[in-house]
Amino acid sequence: MSVDLTNTALLLVDLQNDFLHPQGAYGRGGQGCADIAALPARLAPLAQAFRANGGVVIATLFTLVPGRGGEPIISPHLKQMRPFLTCGDFAPGSWGQAVVDELQPVDASIEKLAYSAFYMTRLDWLLRKLEITHLVVGGIVTNGGVASTVRDAHVRDIEVTVLSNGCAAFSPEVHRVSIDALRPVAKVMSVEDFIKALNK
Repeated sequence: MSVDLTNTALLLVDLQNDFLHPQGAYGRGGQGCADIAALPARLAPLAQAFRANGGVVIATLFTLVPGRGGEPIISPHLKQMRPFLTCGDFAPGSWGQAVVDELQPVDASIEKLAYSAFYMTRLDWLLRKLEITHLVVGGIVTNGGVASTVRDAHVRDIEVTVLSNGCAAFSPEVHRVSIDALRPVAKVMSVEDFIKALNK
């Protein structure tokens, strides 16, 4: 496999302080996960390789928009699953919303409100302006933001490579099943194999 970085972008899905950092919203809520915590160190060499070769690194930022009185607007299903989320978590421009330090800097960031990074965002516009036709996707969670974004890219005729060990879910089995379910709509490669392809 050869990779043309003039039309390829690395898309980092929701690798944010509020999800991953021990002092972030999920850490404070006792929702840490070793597989998820390991992703920044695994993906950092790939992000560095993209930068070194003139590639584009884009990050999606899950965002809770402040509503009345500054309280975050949280969808009912998320509030039921994550009752610990509170005012200031994933707020626009906050430390918690930002990409973790290990993966900085990014070339562009996309605030997102739901699972798919294409839903009510400027991602499609940005990819067209940058002439990106191939996305390399890593991040969290495999069965949520990653899967929804990959499928939405597929219906837009965007080529997608999913990084099998560059994504994670709260359950290894859920991750495995989700990766297998994406094989009809995306290539699946490890981070290490993609770096080798970049260096060919």
